[in-house]
Amino acid sequence: MAGFRSLARQVRDPRCDLALRRYSLRKCLERFAPYGHRATWDHLCSRAGFGPEDRSPDPARLVAALDELEEARAVWLAYEVEFAERRKKEKHDGLRRPGSVDDWHRLTWGGFGVAWCDDPAVHPREPLAEVLRRLIAALEREPGSTCPVCGGERLAWKYDLDHEPSAGPVCTDCGILVPRPVLTPEALADARRARLLVSA
Repeated sequence: MAGFRSLARQVRDPRCDLALRRYSLRKCLERFAPYGHRATWDHLCSRAGFGPEDRSPDPARLVAALDELEEARAVWLAYEVEFAERRKKEKHDGLRRPGSVDDWHRLTWGGFGVAWCDDPAVHPREPLAEVLRRLIAALEREPGSTCPVCGGERLAWKYDLDHEPSAGPVCTDCGILVPRPVLTPEALADARRARLLVSA
């Protein structure tokens, strides 16, 4: 099974058939897809200027989509290295019990679904790397009451998400499943009430 970097080389290789280059970009999303496979694909297509179903996109647009994905992956991999170093130090210092950020991080190792978007057509508009930087910054500070990506205040609790956890606070503005550790208990309670009001 090809890894992310070898797939990325195929996307960039002008000697490869265009269909293979497009396929390789899709396969990259099996290795790294911050919004989930379908939402990340929709995001990359809209930002690079080709349709999700376009079978013959301009090769330069495929490479532009790959560039954005690679930049975001570099941001996430750097965070994972820092995270692993921190946990190693904590264990050395006798802190064996992981915190809530650690619990969340275990579900997103490798970067899949870091900023899960259950609706593939609703996701942040900003570059993926910027979204991840905002999310990481929120994980490293005290919990707040708004979406860490767009600053939206309208969070609603949603059930039956196609992700783990299968329920949680979703930003109704940018569509991400907001990691619980970045929200205060009050913000989580408000999101649960918003869900109850929506279903009533």
